[in-house]
This record gives sequence, C-alpha cells and structure tokens, in this order.
Amino acid sequence: MSFNKVTEQQSNYRHLEKMSVRELLTSINEEDKIVPLAVEKAIPQIEALVTAISDKMLAGGRLFYMGAGTSGRLGILDASEIPPTYGMPQGLVIGLIAGGEIAIQRPVEQAEDSWDQGWLDLGQHDVSDSDVVIGIAASGTTPYVIGALNEARKRGIITGCVTCNQGSPLAEAAEFPVEVVVGPEFVTGSTRMKSGTAQKLVLNMISTSVMIQIGRVEDNKMVNMQLTNSKLVDRGTKMVMEKTGINDYEKAKALLLQYGSVKKAVDSLG
Repeated sequence: MSFNKVTEQQSNYRHLEKMSVRELLTSINEEDKIVPLAVEKAIPQIEALVTAISDKMLAGGRLFYMGAGTSGRLGILDASEIPPTYGMPQGLVIGLIAGGEIAIQRPVEQAEDSWDQGWLDLGQHDVSDSDVVIGIAASGTTPYVIGALNEARKRGIITGCVTCNQGSPLAEAAEFPVEVVVGPEFVTGSTRMKSGTAQKLVLNMISTSVMIQIGRVEDNKMVNMQLTNSKLVDRGTKMVMEKTGINDYEKAKALLLQYGSVKKAVDSLG
C-alpha cells in the first residue's frame, strides 16, 4: 500500500542549530498552532469513535489503547488518569505499550516491529467483542499496533486508531480511524512534537467525552473523582456545599469523607 507519509517529510525549517533561542521557540510555537486546526477537521471521525466506545462501555465493556514509543506512553497516560479523575474502577481503560512496562521510561529496541505481540498482549487481558481497541501511531505503520487491530477486527472487536498520516495501513485496519494530519515536524521525523500533541488532544477528547456520556460527570463537575489528596478533598467539599446548600465547610467535608465521593455524599441526602 502506497501513501504519503507526511510525518517523515523534511521540516519546513533549515539550519536549526543556527537559530537563536527566541527563533527556535517562535518557530516551534508557529508549528504548534497548526495542531488544533488539524484536530478540528477530524471531529466527525472522533465523534463516530466516541459514540462506539460509549455504547460498549455502557454495556460493561472496556477500552484499550495500544501504541509504541511516544504513542504508547500517551495512551498509558490517558488510561492512568481515568480512575482518579472519574472514579472508574481500575482495569476498564487500559494502556498497552510495545515492550511492556519497561518501555514507559526506556526504549525497548525492535519491540514495535512484531506483528504478533500486540495481539498477545491483548490476550493477557482476555479482550473480547465487548471491548474497544484503539491503536495509536503517528506514522500509521507500526506493526505492533496494526497486527493487533487486524486480529481484533477478525474477532468482531470494535477498533479505532489515532494517526497523523492519511490513508495509512493503520487507518485501513481500523473500523473507526481518526486521522489528524499536522504536517512535517519542526525537527524532521520527531513525531513526539506536533503529532504527539495532536494525539494527546484527541485522547483528551475521546476519554473526556466518553466519561461524560456514561455518566461520570454532572453539570461540569468531576463528582466521582477519587479523594487522593488535600487539594481534591477541598475541591470536593466545595462541590458538596454548592450542590447541597450546606454552608458549614467542616460539615460538608465530613459528609464527603464519609461517603468517599461528591456524588455519593450528595445522593445520601436524597
């Protein structure tokens, strides 16, 4: 399959080593401004994927992110923030990276080149057609991710992807592709830059919209967040005061801590 691999094209800038710090920062910023506009163009694709994920999760399914390198780390980041932010049980949104946990901090050479390992990693979690698998790869050519999506799709599992090249093998493998074409990177081929930013924005949109759709947000508040530090306890206490009309901070705080979440505390009062 032949396609235009924009992520590998030459940077629009030359002789970066001769630029001043101000020139470097200004040029990077100019490139970064492209990203949200590219994401905007992909909103219809993101909408279709979010709808599919929401339907599966409302029925008890899980969401898997899969990637290598920066893409894998971004998936793990997004997955890891769901339980504390929205009070979701561990294991409902799962991030997998080529090379396993060690690859989160240190590159694991050639781990992304295996066509079979991605599906084997999914198998460790008993993935089924109740779940959704999203492959993340800026290039859209990562074997670890494409192989997993191909196997998942054969088994009737809903698949999506987030990539920064249009018409890639990954997009072809996914039932719900999201293609955000941000153009060449400031440093040629360094897809942790604009491509990584685009992927982060899209993952924010996906997970936040899904959590809202499945009822983990009320009004504009994280009413199910975990109370893991004093800042969040304070935020939760103020939410309880706002929602219940309780004016006594300590009374609202005690109610919050008794029930463990804003939602449960408010619901306890009928």
